[in-house]
Amino acid sequence: LRKGKELLERGHVDLSLLDEKVEELCGKLLETFPDCTTKTLEELRKPKLEAWNRNKENSRAWLSLNMLTEANAGFRAFNEGNKEVGREIDFAELRRALAAGTPWSEELVQSLLPGRKQKS
Repeated sequence: LRKGKELLERGHVDLSLLDEKVEELCGKLLETFPDCTTKTLEELRKPKLEAWNRNKENSRAWLSLNMLTEANAGFRAFNEGNKEVGREIDFAELRRALAAGTPWSEELVQSLLPGRKQKS
């Protein structure tokens, strides 16, 4: 790890070519009609918007159901965890508990959060 950090400190990335290209593209946009640029972006986004509109009700239902259980616990573990204890719940343990009839509860989620086994 130490050697990697030393190598990283010596490293240098020349971004001047990227900066040059970005300036060139921004210059081209500057010389266009703003409404045409807006229309172009709207047209590019149309397929994604159409797909969303076709599926939004189903997707909302799926997301709400999904976020009630495993994903909710997983996001919480990521948010509350760290490098030392980890950022993932024990999904295998969760599924074993549910298969054994343990009800979904705050206590179950608490028991699965990273670092809980070390504290117990």
